[in-house]
Amino acid sequence: MKKEILTAALSAALLLTACSTSGVDSSSGQREEEHILTLSDQAVTLDGQALTQNAGGAVTLSNDIVYYHDNTGEDYGEGTQADTHTQEEAEAHTVITIREAGAYRVSGTLSAGQLAVDLGDEAKRNPEAVVTLVLDGVDITCTVAPAVIFYSVYECDETWVAYDEGEAEDYSVLPANVDTSAAGANVVLADGPVNHVNVVLAAGSENTFTGSHVARIYKEGTTKKLHKYDGAFYSKMSMNIDGEAEGTGSLSITAENEGLDSELHLTINGGQINIQAQNDGINTNEDGVSVTTINGGGLQINAGLGEEGDGIDSNGHIVINGGAVYSMASDHSPDGGLDADGEILINGGQVAALGMRNDVVSSDSRQLYMELSFDSTLSAGSTVELEGTSLSFTLEKGAQSILYSAPELEQDVSYTLKVDGAVQQYTGHANGFGAGRPGGDFQPPEGQEPPEDGFQPPEGQEPPQRPDSGEFPQRPNGQRPSELPDGQGRPQRPQGGQFPTEEEGEPSTDFTLTDSVHSFSGITEQK
Repeated sequence: MKKEILTAALSAALLLTACSTSGVDSSSGQREEEHILTLSDQAVTLDGQALTQNAGGAVTLSNDIVYYHDNTGEDYGEGTQADTHTQEEAEAHTVITIREAGAYRVSGTLSAGQLAVDLGDEAKRNPEAVVTLVLDGVDITCTVAPAVIFYSVYECDETWVAYDEGEAEDYSVLPANVDTSAAGANVVLADGPVNHVNVVLAAGSENTFTGSHVARIYKEGTTKKLHKYDGAFYSKMSMNIDGEAEGTGSLSITAENEGLDSELHLTINGGQINIQAQNDGINTNEDGVSVTTINGGGLQINAGLGEEGDGIDSNGHIVINGGAVYSMASDHSPDGGLDADGEILINGGQVAALGMRNDVVSSDSRQLYMELSFDSTLSAGSTVELEGTSLSFTLEKGAQSILYSAPELEQDVSYTLKVDGAVQQYTGHANGFGAGRPGGDFQPPEGQEPPEDGFQPPEGQEPPQRPDSGEFPQRPNGQRPSELPDGQGRPQRPQGGQFPTEEEGEPSTDFTLTDSVHSFSGITEQK
């Protein structure tokens, strides 16, 4: 698909995409006909009945887990030695697989296990193949694969399914509107217990998942993908995440690779989400198609704890309509708190995105934002304050670019930026939305010399590559849905989100948003 077709019409459609809910009864925070699934290392029960190994039923219990085997050759897949696991380690995991549609209230602990959802090969086309996991005090650790994975449920983006399976010849004519409210993969973070008048008696449930990943495994005799699951909390289909009525439930993900992943769309409507990831914090990975949408809730993301990683990375689009988002990327690779190959639309909520760079925000966004691009990297421990706003925090890691958006920002108001109490000045600003990259070249953390040829990885390591989003099916037109023009590593921005024109001028301490100026670069301490 050519980027030229992604016009303002797409932006308008994206504005409508994510106003969806997962169907919680907000009056009680409960769902009808919930099954009660209780986990432990000693026994797993469904509605009070113990599950037995390898028996049938709505929920099954086994030790059969998809993982990347050790002692395999190059024809097996693309994993490195670090991605491999022994059969003994894999089989030590208890796998609970939900095989029938419905709502399941889950609680308990698995010290070595996985919660999977698989409704069968035909589920993708069946609107009734819907599973809702109500997480109500769950703790699962998986060292060989995702701790939670939705394999097969209903895919609500029927137009994409049609194209993906060869029933539509031209993806570019399919509607861009994406509504995930009917998605088959749903997660609800439970509130605390309530009394007879529906008053919450305790803080929300705490749900903790520590997970690994599965490197790309080939179909036998080919180099096509059989399995590849990058995230600790993973869905192969579009997924919704929500809270119950009070929105007090929490989801904490500690990821050995990526954190929260969907192969198509992801919509977050509520709940409190905390992600610590070695690579990307959130990733939606269908090129030019996926939409990551945040309508509410709270997100605290610390990504790139390994060699690289974006905070929120969409190979398609990012839409933020509400909630509170604090997203940190790697501090030693050119990654961003927000990274999208398509549109980034900020229409509401409070957003702070930190990294070495942040991607362009679309001019079709409904809420003001300010992008601050520093001349060199701010070190961890630096205190950043934008006087006249609520933006005031201490950096947990280095950053060179800070994107801030909130309802409190106003046009034609002079703001003062301080770092460690010192007033800052800028030398450049952008005419239009988003500078897209820092005011200068990538700068490493204090104490390291910048490389002559821009960012380079440590000696002996290959330059970081965007994680492979998986084997694309054969398209009717023989192309991926978004072709990168002229061999570039990132597509052209669509109309309405163009790269702006940078203007240099005299140093100024007056950070003022106007109709045309939203980004400030070359920021240093006032001389």
